[in-house]
Amino acid sequence: MGRQTATDAPAAREGDGRAVILVLNAGSSSIKFSVFPAAARPDRADLVCEGECEGIGHRGHVFAKDGAGATLVDAQLGEDTTHDDALAALLRWLAGRFPDDRLAAAGHRVVHGGSRYSAPVLIDASVMAEMRALIPLAPLHQPHHIAAIEAVARQHPDLPQVACFDTAFHHTQAAVATAFALPHRLTAEGVRRYGFHGLSYEYIAGVLPDIVGPALADGRVVVAHLGSGASMCALHARRSVATTMGFTALDGLMMGRRCGTIDPGVILYLMQQKGLSADAVSNLLYHDCGLFGVSGVSDDMRTLLASDAPLAKDAVELFVYRIARELGSLAAALGGVDALVFTAGIGEHAAAVRARVCELAAWLGVALDAPANQAGGPRISTTGSRMSAWVIPTDEDLMIARHSWALLNRQAEEGPAPNP
Repeated sequence: MGRQTATDAPAAREGDGRAVILVLNAGSSSIKFSVFPAAARPDRADLVCEGECEGIGHRGHVFAKDGAGATLVDAQLGEDTTHDDALAALLRWLAGRFPDDRLAAAGHRVVHGGSRYSAPVLIDASVMAEMRALIPLAPLHQPHHIAAIEAVARQHPDLPQVACFDTAFHHTQAAVATAFALPHRLTAEGVRRYGFHGLSYEYIAGVLPDIVGPALADGRVVVAHLGSGASMCALHARRSVATTMGFTALDGLMMGRRCGTIDPGVILYLMQQKGLSADAVSNLLYHDCGLFGVSGVSDDMRTLLASDAPLAKDAVELFVYRIARELGSLAAALGGVDALVFTAGIGEHAAAVRARVCELAAWLGVALDAPANQAGGPRISTTGSRMSAWVIPTDEDLMIARHSWALLNRQAEEGPAPNP
């Protein structure tokens, strides 16, 4: 699989092989990837392959499957695998498995885009500098996105790379929804609510009319993105009105290992009375709280639901309670709720969690259809329910592929920038 230069059109030319878009979502110990054709607007049905390089920092492992789910590779990468090692191995495997394909672009999920970026952008030196400046606001994610971008650039220096920001979707929110009650000088410096999981919410907003109908899709909808990272977003006319995450991805719902909303006084107490350093507090809040911290058992909802341990049950109860509390808050922001959508790993697969949330939301008018919920929907509320409830799988990779495709086509139409 060769590369395509920034000035080439993304569509494949006759006899020149197929142009493809590589989508990357890099974490601290893994890089999830997918490949889509670039000749037309990407669709899930056109998926070439998807998989993951896991075990980065330890013994690396790569696996991938094709669009039909058949395994294409399942192999070890070696000891002490770095992001560079994993990307190099992935690109070598793609070149060997799909020798006639040409890389048109690499699209990246980037968690934090700050105040500036309200849409995906082609990555250049200035974009990289701004992403680095935002590392303190997304320390779990941003450094690894940057590492993947740099690793691809070393392998293919002329390949266009696209940053798709999880914060971008929430730029439609009113100023009052993004502000903290802080001195204005801090707000002006960018200390405000940003919101995250925007690529997931953008995908759900895009498919809502086809699943729930156009009228309901443009109504008052709350989407619950429930996974190891979890948040909720209030949509009106399929635009973000309010969301549970704020300045960082620590805020809002209880998560796999993150605490969610916490009294700032607890932080002061830990530092002033318990003597914890800022780094120790950060490590605690990002790694030792949430489902894992409360249960002492696991950060995996499947394990907790199957456990008889009292603290495991407490963790699930608190997780559901926090969702119900935030649903009430978002209902206030919308002036009511017409539909509730569950998505992401827990939202799509944990019927018990969905059932408990709907029970606590009965005051909003949702009546659960238990058999439909067990079957995974898409509609899991009764036909007479005043507020409907749905399960809709999200697809962040597809959103990144589509954004990358759109930027490539726009660049091809406009041509290279003139020489200064």
